[in-house]
Formats: sequence, structure tokens, C-alpha cells
Amino acid sequence: MQIRQLSPETINRIAAGEVIERPASVVKELVENAIDAGAGQVEVVTAAGGLTLIRVSDDGQGMSRDDLGLCVERHATSKLREDDLFDIQSFGFRGEALPSIGSVARLEIASRSKDTGEAFAIVVDKGAKLEPKPAAVNRGTRVEVRDLFSATPARLKFLKSERSENLAVSDTVKRLAMAHPQVAFTLVMGERASLKLPAQSADPKGLLQRLARIMGREFQSDAVEVAGERNGIRIAGYIGLPTFNRGDASQQFLFVNGRPVKDRLLIGALRAAYGDTLPRGRHPYLALFIDLDPHDVDVNVHPAKSEVRFKDAAGVRSLVIGSVRHVLEETSMRASAQGGKETLEAFAAAGGIASNAGDRGSGLANPTSPVGVGGRSFVPSYRPSQGRAYSPISAELGERAQAPFQAFDATSAEARAHDEPLNEDTQGRPLGAARAQLHETYIVSQTEDAVIIVDQHAAHERLVFERLKKMLSNGGVVRQGLLIPEIIEMPLDEVEALLERAGELEGLGLVVDGFGSEAVAVREVPALLGQCDVRGLVKDLAAEIMDDRQQGALTERLEAVASRMACHGSVRAGRRLTPQEMNALLREMEATPFSGQCNHGRPTYVELKLGDIERLFGRK
Repeated sequence: MQIRQLSPETINRIAAGEVIERPASVVKELVENAIDAGAGQVEVVTAAGGLTLIRVSDDGQGMSRDDLGLCVERHATSKLREDDLFDIQSFGFRGEALPSIGSVARLEIASRSKDTGEAFAIVVDKGAKLEPKPAAVNRGTRVEVRDLFSATPARLKFLKSERSENLAVSDTVKRLAMAHPQVAFTLVMGERASLKLPAQSADPKGLLQRLARIMGREFQSDAVEVAGERNGIRIAGYIGLPTFNRGDASQQFLFVNGRPVKDRLLIGALRAAYGDTLPRGRHPYLALFIDLDPHDVDVNVHPAKSEVRFKDAAGVRSLVIGSVRHVLEETSMRASAQGGKETLEAFAAAGGIASNAGDRGSGLANPTSPVGVGGRSFVPSYRPSQGRAYSPISAELGERAQAPFQAFDATSAEARAHDEPLNEDTQGRPLGAARAQLHETYIVSQTEDAVIIVDQHAAHERLVFERLKKMLSNGGVVRQGLLIPEIIEMPLDEVEALLERAGELEGLGLVVDGFGSEAVAVREVPALLGQCDVRGLVKDLAAEIMDDRQQGALTERLEAVASRMACHGSVRAGRRLTPQEMNALLREMEATPFSGQCNHGRPTYVELKLGDIERLFGRK
């Protein structure tokens, strides 16, 4: 078969197939060009999901007549030195994707240069380039793409619904807007402005404001700042508290030198950084920006530049894990605002406390009307004497009406509130002073401006786990020998799995030997666990080891086993605690990293702000 040279039109359409996958790809290229041109305002308008119309307008530097003619030629740029292909200081350059777009659609570019003050426009219709002509443009550049893929109609059948394409365009604009808070963005889809972001300051405060507009106000309440630098690699941005999470990774935004990326290395580093602070299958909210020398990162791995390759991949991973982990440790006692909000919403939804403006005057409820408590209704037992007209403020109620309330002066035995005087210093601590234990499971404490509810089992589970990890890092867990070995019968495969990990288990303080073919003998247990259910612990460990089919890193496997041990060695629900024990638990939580979440990532406490409680009761 004879070899022949392809025509420029065909070459451009092949290039378009690599770069222009869908309307969102066009929007990405055009908005990046606008940002490279120094725009302070960018407007994106689409119709029919971007197939009928895509218009991107900016107030950037603009282009002269000669530059306008060159920008639609292949491999023409003003942003790249010919002698250094890796010195990429921008997203791209005018003309990088424009010829590809013009080969599969009708492309019209109108621009006014700041230097000359003259405006010109050029049209490329399905690969046919026309000469630039004078045009009317106030400032900057306006790019219109009409009838996308009209030159390659076969591509249309691979596109999704209009709604899906609109979502992809919106996601593209949002990601670029995150990386450039100093630029104002407007997105109009059809007849509706779906996104309008004013310009923010280019500092951490301005970045958080921009992120909150895109990721939600809840993120602003539960976000903590990340900043770090090592060997010329810098990381900045915000991450959500572990207790503020979701079931998918759609709210994880990563940027390298201002470019949105989806990089496996970075995603894996974040998963390692959060570690056991997240429940299984949950993902954090975050937006992180990594900046480094352009020579140390290859952005041309993927045609759409959505993937990158780092020269020092280990250094980048180490910086991400270290910076995020450090911030999580520092804020491990901070409660998610969403936990308290959801708790108060649950109280209000139960109907147990109903208040409106009309009720606030008297402060009395109708004693004959049902009152909701925990989703159930009941009618108070008191009724006015038969034959008398009832009035909630009648003086005839007298002593009989006051009798049911006299018992409120006595201490409630059920709540078990202690009579010790409230220590103001203790109340000023992050978790306050313990005031009661409810249902032998929950500790209620009081701070200066909040009420805190602590799950005693979840909290102590984290404390034991962190102690075990510390002992592991210091050379091993202190063991306690059993007077009589515990013999536990188990299936053969579970016995074999335990004995294969016997060395690792010994390092954790659990000494297990074989006892026949279908049993093991437990001779020593971690002293930290005290009197725990050894049989239940070993059976759970066997199941944990059997499920670990991937055989991860030794450290991760050891921590998984330690987590299971900590669950068995912690204070169980149903155990009554003295005031001293409750306060000791709170103080240790304040001094222990990641004590805001248990080993499984669930919150260990909920903070209810006093102001929110007062609003719930109609006092504010």
C-alpha cells in the first residue's frame, strides 16, 4: 500500500479527536487561554449543552491582526520558548487547540489588542480559514464556537444528554475558578445564569471564600488550612474535617501549578494521610494546590493535560501525607459543625420542642395538647378539676397546679448528675466538665458556650488504639501472661491464617500458638487491654486477617489488627462511670491525636452550641 501525506484538514481533525472529546473540552481550552491572557473577568455562555453554541469572553490582553491570523495555525504560540519545551509557565497558548476546534466546527474569534486599540475578527469554518476583518469589540477577546462536531457527525452519537454535558461544562468552569479566585467567572447555560463568582483576593481567605461558593457553605465551616514546603515543592489549600465526608470523591479537587488534575499518586497520598480517621467507603472534602518548578513535572502525559508525572514522585507524596496528617493531628479535637447541626435538626424534626412567636409571651404550653417526645406523643396526666373552666393563667390552679413541679428541686437519680461544684478552669477546656452519664453510654459535658455529648466507647477505642500505635513505634506492646492459656476452637483455615501472622501479632502483644489442627492457644495478651473478651478478640482478628486478601504494607496491616484490639479493650457501652472517670476520659481525649473520630472514622462526640440550643427553644 502506497504511503501518502494526509491533508492539513484531516490532520487537524485527528488532533481534535485527541483534545476535543466533548463541549467541556472546548470550554476548558478557551477559558485557559483567557486566563493566560491576563483576564480579570471571564464569561462562558453555552446552548444545547455546548453543541449549538459556546461563547467565551474575557477582558485580557487581546490580540493584534497578525496574531489573530497566526493563532489558528497549528503549533503557533507566544507562551513557549523553542529551546525549552519543559519551561511551561502557563496553561497553554493561543493556537494550541484553536485549529483543532476550527476543523470540526465554525470558529469565530474577535479580539482587541491593548497595544493597538484596534479590533479584528477571524473565522475558521470546518477547517476553511478566512482573512481577518475589522470588528467591534470593547476589550479583550470573544471566541464563539457554533455547531460543534458538524464536520465529524459520527462523534455526536458518543455524547451524553444535554444535562450531562451541561454538568461537565459546569464542573470544568468550577475547577478553573478554584485555581484563580482573583478572576471573576460567569456561566450562562441556555437562558439561565447557573454560576456567578465575583473576584476574590489572592490570599488564603479569598481562596476559602471562592471554595465556599463552589463546594458549599458547610465546607467553609468545617475546613482547615493546609500549608507546607519541602525541597522546592509547595502545598496549600483547605481540607475538610474527617467527620465531614461524603460517599464519593466528587468533592476532591487537586491542582498542580494551577492546573486541575486527576492524579493517582496524589489520590493515594490523601487516602494514606486520612488513614483510619475516615469510615470505610467515605471520602473527604478538599481542595489542594501543589506548586513546583515546571521542569520537575511533565504536564504532557495526557492530551487533555489531566494527568501529570512528577520528577520526584516520592517527595511529592511525602509532602502531601505529612502536611495533611499534621493538620489533622492539630485539629483532631475540633468537632464538625455538621454534627451539631444535624443533631439539633433531629431534635426539631422529632417535634419534642415546638415554639413560635405566639407562644413566647406566656411561656406555658397547653397541658391538654399532645407533646412529642422522641417521635411519640403523650398527654400530661394533670387535668383541671371537673366542672371548672380551665385557663392556663388562672389563679385557681393554686397549690394543686404547682404540686407536679415541686419535685424539680430534687436531684434526678436517673440522670446521675454529680453534686460536685463546677470547676471554671475545667469548663474552659475544649471538652469541658462532665456533668452526667446517660444510658451508661453517653457522657454529657459542659463548656462555656456549648453542651457536648461523648460516646464513651468510641472515644476510649481511639485512645487505646493510639496507645497501641505509640507502643508499636517504640518497639513493641507490653504483654501480660495468662495464668491459664485460653484455648479457642476455630476452623482450620482461620487457624492457619492466625499462625501465619503470629509474628506480627506477637509484636502487638498477642502470643498465639497452635493447639491441634483446629484450635489455638492464647498465652499472652496486650496489658493495655486489661480484662477483655479474649475469645471474641481472636475470632474477630481471624476474620479480619481472612478478609485482608490484598496483603497490604506491614504497617497498615499491624494498625488494622491494633484497631480491632482497641475495639475489644475499650470501655464498653453500658458501663457506669464515676465523675472522676468521665473527666479523666475527656482530658485524655484532649491530649490524644485524632480523638475526634473512633478507629472506624465515626465521630466520638457532638458539640451543641448554646446559641443554637436557645434558638431551638425559641429563646433567641
